[in-house]
Amino acid sequence: MHDTGTSLQVSAKLDQGEAAQPPSGDPRTPQGESRHTRRFGLPIATALVMGNIIGGGIFLLPASVAPYGTISLLAFGVLTVGAIALALVFGRLAHRHPKTGGPYVYAREAFGDFAGFLAAWSYWITAWVSNAALAVAAVGYLDVLFPLNGSTLWTIVAALACQWLPALSNLAGTRWFGAVQLVSTILKFAPLLLVAIGGLFFFDADNLGPFQASGDSALGAVSASAAILLFSYIGVESASVSAGEVRDPQRNVGRATVLGTTLAAVLYLLCTVAVFGTVAHGKLVDSDAPLSDAVNAMFGGTWGGTAVAIAAIVSIVGALNGWTLLSAQTPYAAAKDGLFPAAFTRRSRGIPTFGVVVAVGLASLLTVYNYTFGSAGVFETLVLVTTFTATVPYLLATAAQIYFLLSGRRDRVQPARLVRDLVLACAAFGFSMWLVGGAGYAAVYQGVLFLFAGVLVYACMAARKKRTAETPAPRA
Repeated sequence: MHDTGTSLQVSAKLDQGEAAQPPSGDPRTPQGESRHTRRFGLPIATALVMGNIIGGGIFLLPASVAPYGTISLLAFGVLTVGAIALALVFGRLAHRHPKTGGPYVYAREAFGDFAGFLAAWSYWITAWVSNAALAVAAVGYLDVLFPLNGSTLWTIVAALACQWLPALSNLAGTRWFGAVQLVSTILKFAPLLLVAIGGLFFFDADNLGPFQASGDSALGAVSASAAILLFSYIGVESASVSAGEVRDPQRNVGRATVLGTTLAAVLYLLCTVAVFGTVAHGKLVDSDAPLSDAVNAMFGGTWGGTAVAIAAIVSIVGALNGWTLLSAQTPYAAAKDGLFPAAFTRRSRGIPTFGVVVAVGLASLLTVYNYTFGSAGVFETLVLVTTFTATVPYLLATAAQIYFLLSGRRDRVQPARLVRDLVLACAAFGFSMWLVGGAGYAAVYQGVLFLFAGVLVYACMAARKKRTAETPAPRA
């Protein structure tokens, strides 16, 4: 374990773009990095975006939108345009502010400490509550491979293992984190590509069913299916949140964000089309494992369930690996500015270790509560709340981009790109508002309560920051 103070000093120098030199006796490479620390290149940054966007939802999405008919593919197209617009905006913002924190950094730069804190607070809640939900989903697939026979104890053990193994990968340093993220992304893509590409050879138009199956208007069907698909794209900000750990962030963060979002969107669309074309519509509507049904239809037998369960576990663990890092990065950035407790600034091997442990600890407590004391619907309600809290940083970040573009700050705006960037920012803001609408009235209402709870935390931190600033320095 490296000395915490040394790690903070080296990290600060790296954030400022200086060539940090290792202290005497520290086992570092000639480049000034720990053996366990390595800045992410474009491939790992892209894998982070893709891995965080693609979790376990892809394995159920085709069946979820099947009741609306193939018109739901239009919703996919519209959402993909919005998601890519948001990705482009994050790329532009990261080019101007290539620092760890992503939406927090942009909101604070544009609108001050309070807006920055709201972005950090809401994103932090989203990350650790979502991690608990991902672990619960992973246990559902794990039960297919190793039946838990309804044992509460072993179910809890399995769920906690799904959370703490990715946490250990993070705590081992950015080198290990990057390796796990890249491998898990490749492993999760293999079976999904099998369905996406294999489905083209077994595609039968008779399986598609009606274009409009719900009986609603075309606009109503698109909107209803879009509400289900909206949150499949949460995670586009992943590279910008970790910009401080990305090599050449002004160049690579934007590329990774757009490339990762685009590849995830293409895979989503191809898998959905493949399942629509290989599983009869009547069966797909009632399917609990649409990708398993597609594999079985393509190749025969009943091994598809096992294969898809393995792929789902790998996919979810990869998403947990990425979201565990993000759950620590945003409070780390806020803590450096005095808006989160100072303990969140503790880093080792390139990772905010305190933030990782706190986030995984909170997610673990929520998981244990869910399986032991939770009343029906409490856990699901919390998960729905995160669908709202995840959009708050998006709205603040896109609003910050619009502010930069319209404020006349020439150091942040290239006049030749003003119109293009403004159109993209407005489209991304509209997409973010659509995300809020898709969360539903109850989730928005309860999510606002979570935000108001953060106001009290901000009041305490802001007061402490002011007292610290006004305290005279001790005389030498």
